[in-house]
Amino acid sequence: MYHYIQIEMRPSPSALPANRLRQRKRQLVSHLKIPPDALPGSLALTHRRCGKPSCHCADALGHPLWSLTFMVQGKKRVEHIPQQWVDAVRQRVDHGREFKETWAEVLALNVEILVLERKRPPRQNSRKRTAP
Repeated sequence: MYHYIQIEMRPSPSALPANRLRQRKRQLVSHLKIPPDALPGSLALTHRRCGKPSCHCADALGHPLWSLTFMVQGKKRVEHIPQQWVDAVRQRVDHGREFKETWAEVLALNVEILVLERKRPPRQNSRKRTAP
């Protein structure tokens, strides 16, 4: 018959930062939900003159023109956004940006954890067998 004695091992100093990174990662992932209405890209305001000599824009800044710029399959796309949609589209772009930033942080944490694990010395068995 064998008896197992469990030896309490204290984490090595390099394991402590890794534990903090894992904890931050769990926190981020638990709150990470893809917003169903999120949009990629950026919303920008530009001004354009229409070219009519009698229009007020001929002597001023121009007509406001909102556009959403984003990438699809490596190609840049631009969609013009009506003025009445600007607030709603801005909110959806913000949701997309927040999701993307959180996901980028999770990936960066994964790399940091990997580097710390690679530097850590191999673990010894935490249990030892003893004969009766």
